[in-house]
Amino acid sequence: MAEEANLEIEDGGKSKKKLIIIIAAAVLVIGGAVGFFLMSGSDSPEETLAEETVTTQEAESSTSGASVGSALYVAMPRPFVFNVPGASRDRIVQIKVQLLVRGDVNEETAKKHIPLIESTLLGVLSTTTADELGTSEGKETLRVAALDKVQAALTDVEGSKVIERVLFTGFVMQ
Repeated sequence: MAEEANLEIEDGGKSKKKLIIIIAAAVLVIGGAVGFFLMSGSDSPEETLAEETVTTQEAESSTSGASVGSALYVAMPRPFVFNVPGASRDRIVQIKVQLLVRGDVNEETAKKHIPLIESTLLGVLSTTTADELGTSEGKETLRVAALDKVQAALTDVEGSKVIERVLFTGFVMQ
């Protein structure tokens, strides 16, 4: 009778181990399936909408005779470092800038005129104050002003705006 009790206890332990192994395997299989479906890259509504927008823009540009081109980024070779006056004290600012252009022709044009672009950007950036740069609205205003001045300078030289956006990719103020 004691042997039967021991056998039942041992059997119960083996079945518990089997049950745990089965549950662990099921969790792994389900987790793998969920991971596969999440990583499979099916089109989300946002991606589909973005693709439709690009297709619409391409269709409009082909009908108007101008090609939009792919978005390319031209990085300024070195960050802009300059002093700005502040209410309590002067500050040193470092801004890394990249330019968004469309198409290979505009990319080459922007690279050719980097000294002009750097000079124009430094002139615009140095006219601001630390108080303005302390707010996101001030940074956005500065970015828009920089875009306007750079486009005006390139229009004078090349006859076209060339640059679509000025992007601040690094911003440090001390």
